[in-house]
Amino acid sequence: MKLSRLNIVADENIPALTRLFGHLGEIRTLPGRTIQNSDLQQADMLLVRSVTRVDQQLLENTPVRFVGTATIGTDHIDTDWLQAHSIGFSSAPGCNADAVAEYVISNLLLVAAEQGFKLTERVVGIVGVGNVGRRLQQRLTDLGVTLVLNDPPRAAAGETGFIALSALLAQADIICLHTPLTKTGDHPSFHLLNADNLEHIKPGAILLNAGRGPVIDNKALLNWHRGRADVTLLLDVWEEEPVVDSQLAQRVRIGTPHIAGYSLDGKIRGTWMLYRAFCQQQGITPDIELADCLASAGPAPDIQLDGSETLTDIVHAIYQPEADFQRFMASLVDTDLQPQAFDLLRKNYPVRREFVAAKLSGDKPSPELAKQLQAVGFCPD
Repeated sequence: MKLSRLNIVADENIPALTRLFGHLGEIRTLPGRTIQNSDLQQADMLLVRSVTRVDQQLLENTPVRFVGTATIGTDHIDTDWLQAHSIGFSSAPGCNADAVAEYVISNLLLVAAEQGFKLTERVVGIVGVGNVGRRLQQRLTDLGVTLVLNDPPRAAAGETGFIALSALLAQADIICLHTPLTKTGDHPSFHLLNADNLEHIKPGAILLNAGRGPVIDNKALLNWHRGRADVTLLLDVWEEEPVVDSQLAQRVRIGTPHIAGYSLDGKIRGTWMLYRAFCQQQGITPDIELADCLASAGPAPDIQLDGSETLTDIVHAIYQPEADFQRFMASLVDTDLQPQAFDLLRKNYPVRREFVAAKLSGDKPSPELAKQLQAVGFCPD
């Protein structure tokens, strides 16, 4: 099937646009937060990330017939309105799930080294065991970490192995939040952690949120943490993004600007998934492979081993949470410009590859280290 040339409007932070969509038409890129109705008056296709609210106000009286979000979440998309107006839609579920799991592991290894414990000595609670939570579950299980899991929708569907949130908060030494943001339905996640249940978190625990900011009531978290500084906070997401509560940010051990899933591999995978979805909708055969897109992303990281490295050393050779944290804290200095700085950090984010892309050279790791590396996603020889 041959398509007429399309007019495509896309978030400027979506990679591989020309490679995957350039042959379909003309591409105009814009900052995601600034895309408005007037930008779409000639557009056939809209490709966004999580910062663009796609609804009637944005799309009404435009010729847009396909919307794609190169992200896991869809809380920024009015899917009911799209469906009612016969506008094709696709998200990219799972595209950056490995990247988020690796972000979590990198952060937990950092804190474990600082506080002098091993992950296998702690109970990790995962709240939300979907695309990201499953990846994290598998990797931590393979490392030998004890887990407790909470996922009410999966439990309600009859799946086993899950416990109530209250029980998880009482048992977990480390709490990792990976739920989508929902405000309706049987199991809303908005303010899932709040003034009523934050107090049930164990002394000395670690609380990490790499899902959506409003899953934690940030004002309640700030007030609670003033009396519970024993709890280590690791926050990648914030309730009023791009506005960040500077008082809360001053209390975190690691804070980042919603970049947990910002691996280059994950972002390219998301664009490719939208390309495949559009081809399917149009009844055409996709002829661009993901492997080819990733191969053109740039050289793989080459880590030289000399036999002295630990798992933490090798993980942090790929991704250093501390570097992101320092850039993030610097962005908070000018209050008036802080929201713009938040978006600039995302726009200008350094290239970060996933563990599987790394090449391990030099001395072969010990059998135990090789097992750990494989568990978290590396491919040791």
